[in-house]
Amino acid sequence: MNRLKTKEFRADIALIFVALVWGATFLPMAGATATNGVFTILFWRFLISFLLMSAFTLKFRKFDPNSVKYGIILGLFLFCGFSAQTFAFKFTYSGAVAFISGLNVVIVPFLMFLLFRQRIYVYSFVGIFLGALGLYFLSNARFGLSFGELLSVVCAFAWALHIIFTSIFVKRCELFMLINTQFAVVCVLSLIFAFIFEGGATPNLDYAFYKAMVISIVFATLFGFIMQHLMLRYTSPVKAALIFTLEPVSAGVLGYFVGGEHLNSVQILGAAIILAGIVISELGSYYKSKRIGFSQMASTQSPQNG
Repeated sequence: MNRLKTKEFRADIALIFVALVWGATFLPMAGATATNGVFTILFWRFLISFLLMSAFTLKFRKFDPNSVKYGIILGLFLFCGFSAQTFAFKFTYSGAVAFISGLNVVIVPFLMFLLFRQRIYVYSFVGIFLGALGLYFLSNARFGLSFGELLSVVCAFAWALHIIFTSIFVKRCELFMLINTQFAVVCVLSLIFAFIFEGGATPNLDYAFYKAMVISIVFATLFGFIMQHLMLRYTSPVKAALIFTLEPVSAGVLGYFVGGEHLNSVQILGAAIILAGIVISELGSYYKSKRIGFSQMASTQSPQNG
């Protein structure tokens, strides 16, 4: 395995941990929303994350205008994904929201082709198809034709665009300032939406709120977003989107063992299909790099003409 491929493989493993961590936050966040508004939670989560990150960014990093510019763009995608998904739950089944918003795994490769003419390989198609199929089974999706489904589609495109442009912007600017600008954008917009839809952003300081804050800030926001941005320098957004389908798998497993939730045989099958899709994508990527390596070796060893 060559050096670049080793970095890609390590990046994929790191993103698997990110997906598992993000999925693990579903249960505590759901508990906090029972006594607090969603935008109030988002405001405090990203405000504290912004302040903690600022202590590091402002002290050790030089100001980079590109990081601020690109961070605002990514922050808008991020907030759009959060808010569209949140409101979608009010209008349709949670399974439908989970499935449709998870379809960014399908949207990413086609946007990459349309926007950047990036070729999609057969193993990627197989992995993407299995990922989408697994999401369908795992989410127990039931569909109608409502405003909720439309919002879920908006969410899916927002997540897809965030993954794609993150993979581009992390190579053009200072990474930590890029992340912190996103935190600031989501924080400000969450505060505005909290006053509009929830009458303010004063939290109910119960145990569920504190637990959700600690887990979501330390693990999901600081660790999760820093690791995501670092690793998208070395792997493709198509593969990252497929890996992130593990997020609902992690949420389902934790809900089963910790939250007392039920997983039926169809949902377990869905989780297994998602895992199969990721494995096929990883093996296909490795096989492709090996073929390219053999081709290059053969061309360098062939006798020169003339």
